[in-house]
Amino acid sequence: MLRPGARSASLALYVHWPFCVSKCPYCDFNSHVRARVDQAAWRAALLADLAHEAAQLPGRTLGSIFFGGGTPSLMPPETVAAVIAAAERHWGFAEDIEITLEANPSSVEAARFADLAAAGVNRVSLGLQALDDEALRFLGRAHDLGEGLAALDVAQRVFARVSLDLIYARPGQDEAGWTAELDRAIGFGTDHLSLYQLVIEPGTRFETLVRQGALTPLDDDAAAGLFALTRARAAAAGLPAYEISNHARPGAESRHNLTYWRYGDYGGIGPGAHGRRGGAATLRHRKPENWLEAVQAQGHGIAAETPLAPHDRAVEALLMGLRLAEGVDVARIAATTGLPPSSWLDDAALERLERLGLVESLLTSAPAQAGGHDGYSPFKVGAPHGLPPARGHGYRERGPFPARIRATEAGFPLLDALLRELVRP
Repeated sequence: MLRPGARSASLALYVHWPFCVSKCPYCDFNSHVRARVDQAAWRAALLADLAHEAAQLPGRTLGSIFFGGGTPSLMPPETVAAVIAAAERHWGFAEDIEITLEANPSSVEAARFADLAAAGVNRVSLGLQALDDEALRFLGRAHDLGEGLAALDVAQRVFARVSLDLIYARPGQDEAGWTAELDRAIGFGTDHLSLYQLVIEPGTRFETLVRQGALTPLDDDAAAGLFALTRARAAAAGLPAYEISNHARPGAESRHNLTYWRYGDYGGIGPGAHGRRGGAATLRHRKPENWLEAVQAQGHGIAAETPLAPHDRAVEALLMGLRLAEGVDVARIAATTGLPPSSWLDDAALERLERLGLVESLLTSAPAQAGGHDGYSPFKVGAPHGLPPARGHGYRERGPFPARIRATEAGFPLLDALLRELVRP
C-alpha cells in the first residue's frame, strides 16, 4: 500500500463529463442525456475552465487526472488528449502520473479504448456493475454480460491498469450468489476492484420504486453479512480493502482517490465538479448548459468558491480519512489547520469507541518497521479479553490524542455512526 503522505505534495485534477446514453435507476450523479453535444464548444470550454483553475494553483506538479461522469468514455479521444496536453503545459506531470478514465463496457466505447490510451489514459475504471444479464437489466445497464466481458478483454490489452466496478447487496442477493460473482470477478486478474453496496439514493428511479412498494431493498443484516464476506474474500485473494469500498493489490491503489481521502489539494473542472484548494471549496455550475454559458461568459464555470474555516477543514479531513484502512493522520490535521485535536475530535467518544473495539489509536503517524501491523505501529487500543488497559503495553490511556486513528474491522460497517460520535461540533 502507498505510504501515508506519499505524493501528498502532488496536485490532483478531476474532469467531469456529464453526458450518458441513458440514466441508470440507481444513479444520483450529475449525469444527463442529450440528443446532441457540440463537441468543439465543449472541448474549448473544458480547456478554458482548466486554464482558470491552473492560474489559481501555480507552481504545482500534477500527480493524477481523473475523467469522471457521466460517461467520459463517450468523450472524443481528441478532447481527452487536448485536456491532458493542456494540463501538462500548465503544471507539469509527476514522472509516474496516473490518468484514469471511467468507461462503460459497451462495444461502441470499447472501440475507442486504443485511441484513449494513445491520448494518455493509463488506467481505466470499467463499470461492469454485475456479472449476470438479469442483474444488468435490473440495474438499467446498456450492455449485456457478453459485451461487458469483451470490453474488459480489450481494456486489459490496451491499458496499463484496469479497475472493475461491481454493485452488490442487490434485492434478493444471497451469500452464495455473491460469492460466485465476486470470485469470478477476482479471477479476471485486475489489480483493483471497486465493490459498492446498492444504496437507494434520493431522487433516483429506485427511490421512487421503493416509495411505491414496487422494490424492496436487501435488509441491513443481510447487507452487513455480504460486506464482511466481501472484505474477507477479496483480502484472501490478495486484494485487501484499502478504503471502505475499494480493494487493490499493494501498490495498485487509486492515487487520485487517495488524494481525496487524505485531504490533499485537487482542482475540479466541468459541470458540477467540486474542488478543494488553498483552504477553499470550489463548486462548478451543475447543469451542463449553465456551466457552458458561464465559461463562455466569464472564462470559468465556478458557481461558488467558499473559504473553509479551520474547524470545517479538520472535520472534512476526519470524515474522509476514516474511510481508509490506514485511518486518519490526527497530527497532520492539527498541523495543517492550526487547531488542537480537542477542538474537532471528541476524546471521550474516542475512548468509548476504543473500548468497544470499533476504533483503534496509533501512537505514531509514521509507517512501522518490520514486524508492525498493516504497515503501521502495532499499538492496539482496548485490552484483550475485556481486561482494563495496562501501562507500558501499547494501550492508549486517556490523555494526549493519538497521532493516527482508524476504524477496526468491527467498526467499518458502522462508520457513519462512528463519525457522528467522533466529530466535535
